[in-house]
Amino acid sequence: MTLPHVDTPTIAIADSDDRFPVRRIFCVGQNYADHALEMGGDPARAAPFFFAKPADAVVADDATVPFPPRTHDLHHEVELVVALAEGGANIAPEAAAALIWGYAVGIDLTRRDLQAEAKTAGRPWDMAKGFDNSAPIGPLVAGAPPATGAIGLTVNGETRQRGDLSQMIWDVNEIIATLSTFVTLRGGDLIFTGTPAGVGPIRPGDEVCATIDGVGAVTVRLAG
Repeated sequence: MTLPHVDTPTIAIADSDDRFPVRRIFCVGQNYADHALEMGGDPARAAPFFFAKPADAVVADDATVPFPPRTHDLHHEVELVVALAEGGANIAPEAAAALIWGYAVGIDLTRRDLQAEAKTAGRPWDMAKGFDNSAPIGPLVAGAPPATGAIGLTVNGETRQRGDLSQMIWDVNEIIATLSTFVTLRGGDLIFTGTPAGVGPIRPGDEVCATIDGVGAVTVRLAG
């Protein structure tokens, strides 16, 4: 039997024919106080926690994706995504910015019903967060990500989420530094940095558009 051929997932780079290779995807939970409250969490500045998605969960801008199986409560979460050019372990916050290649707009799709079941049972969130096509990401912009700027999401043109990057509990450099105490980061790693309040359900046929001022947008449609 022949060995399988495995392609490296990639995402688009703004104004370039090159593509950014994706090694791993990490996500920060409840990094906006208003979202922590709507999810029943504590908005106090406790240490951030993380979960992951597979690298091949990435979806390009303007794609149509199948509605995922095993859920009746699929939710949207708009997020700033940071892409690393380099990594390391136990990175100091003041050294983190130099490791960033660029940034983009992402959508963390979540099977909320499966997440609720996992929380109740004390089980991992993997199947609630790390499923196929669960990480739409717009084109990467090279350079340091903004610390302020409106972040929002619409469904079929109706505003669902609206906030500002300045409302993050932990900023990008602190997120990278803390994550590097758990794993050794490498170039090609992506980090979803959290979502503001207003997360909610989306259904087959919906068009979801996430935007961040000065960053860009990503739009996906759920197959009907």
